[in-house]
Amino acid sequence: MKVVREPAVAGMFYSSSKNKLLNDIEFLFKEVKLNETYENILGIVSPHAGYVYSGKTAAYAYSILKGKKINRVIIISPSHREYFPGISVYNGDAYKTPLGELEVDKEFVNKLIDGEKLIFVGMNGHRNEHALEVQLPFLQYVLNDFNIVPVVMGDQRKIFVDALAKKISDIIDDKTIIVASSDLSHFHSKEKATKLDSIVEEKIKKLDADGLMHSLENNLCEACGGGPIATLIKTAKQMNFDKVKILSRTDSGDVTGDSSEVVGYLSAVFYK
Repeated sequence: MKVVREPAVAGMFYSSSKNKLLNDIEFLFKEVKLNETYENILGIVSPHAGYVYSGKTAAYAYSILKGKKINRVIIISPSHREYFPGISVYNGDAYKTPLGELEVDKEFVNKLIDGEKLIFVGMNGHRNEHALEVQLPFLQYVLNDFNIVPVVMGDQRKIFVDALAKKISDIIDDKTIIVASSDLSHFHSKEKATKLDSIVEEKIKKLDADGLMHSLENNLCEACGGGPIATLIKTAKQMNFDKVKILSRTDSGDVTGDSSEVVGYLSAVFYK
């Protein structure tokens, strides 16, 4: 029997209506104006708040993927709702959104976990996690005929980041991209959020994964998906993807008009 992960946050973070969801995404894409095109893309960083708040920032990243020949997408997400030691790759057959089902690439999953103690298949982190799920409708909008590898990091310490980056860089091919799902600082004033989030942006620009993780561990900045971002940076360096572009950095106050407590968002592309 086919095991499908049903949508957990449709109707909350994004519309549960297929037509409304398509219209919402289309509207976000019309708001995006990019001056450059990118080839040889390894991956993107995308936020994971409700589409009304971070959707436009996410659309900047996804717009560069539109029409690309991509067979497989590895989505790396933090785990907001449960802690577990390790990295959990979904053990079912598909993830479902209002736009349809996305098949899990079982062959790639088996390669990813082969010989690994820290990377395993399971339901850990996949039951109700929004950070992975909210990326999927964007992917369905911009790509055709692709499978997914849904990955949730229950622990984002260096040992886990290093293990995941090393394994991905060993088995990835040029028809695969990585999505690192992360928001930035949470519930600070806009002024403080700008200072905190600029540190994350600077570490990404410098491809400084260890510096990012050090800054996060010492509370110099915030990013709930710091591990996924660091994994993408380390994979990029191991594979000689030496260019990164910050596409958009915003916060929730840009939408709500309330600058007293904001959440920060960023999108970026890694390429060569």
